[in-house]
Amino acid sequence: MVDRLVNSEANARRVSNVEQCFGVSGQPLSVQGRVLVGEGVLTKLCRKKPKPRQFFLFNDILVYGNIVINKKKYNKQHIIPLDDVKLQSVDDEEELKNGWMIKSPRGNKKQSVDDSPIWVPDSATKMCMNCKKTEFSFVNRRHHCRQCGQVVCGNCSTKKWLLASQSSKELRVCDKCYEQLSSGQDPAQNDTRPPPVQANINIDTSGESSSDDDDDDDETEQGKQNTNEVEPTFYQGNQ
Repeated sequence: MVDRLVNSEANARRVSNVEQCFGVSGQPLSVQGRVLVGEGVLTKLCRKKPKPRQFFLFNDILVYGNIVINKKKYNKQHIIPLDDVKLQSVDDEEELKNGWMIKSPRGNKKQSVDDSPIWVPDSATKMCMNCKKTEFSFVNRRHHCRQCGQVVCGNCSTKKWLLASQSSKELRVCDKCYEQLSSGQDPAQNDTRPPPVQANINIDTSGESSSDDDDDDDETEQGKQNTNEVEPTFYQGNQ
């Protein structure tokens, strides 16, 4: 399929159209040998709630972005190289099914790589998952432990730890993970808490910034309408 499309006018036209939809905010995508295999709207597990994102699957990269105007305008482009990428199936959760998680290495591939945790959505709990006492409010804000992904209160996440696989700076961790990290234990092996809620279609642990997931200002109502009703399209010829 890729061999038939690689030098076709139809493929060049489709790749050019994706570039135009992202505009000047996106990176150039027209590269010799690159083929657009398929595209469609998928649900991405974001920090606050699952949200629709437009995905473009090429033979060498995966591109996705926020939907401003469906099929016309996207922004906040993310590009994930498919080299050494692994997909992991995720259990179905109520209305969200056929979920999968993207795992890809960061930095020097010769170094061992720890996967970033799946963040529990803010809406999944109204109480600190550590002390199970503090109820979240305007005053008592939610915080995510960068080690386990749990939603915790400020009093239960006063420490920071250098998680080299995620950042060159120290990141906020919950007190329980801090105690285990400082004692040389692996928090993942000793964690008896319930696993993070995985109500999603797509989870990205590729290291891409998720700061755009908290900003809905540029997701217009026109962009949100009917996005889940469109089936993904896969290209097999010159259609």
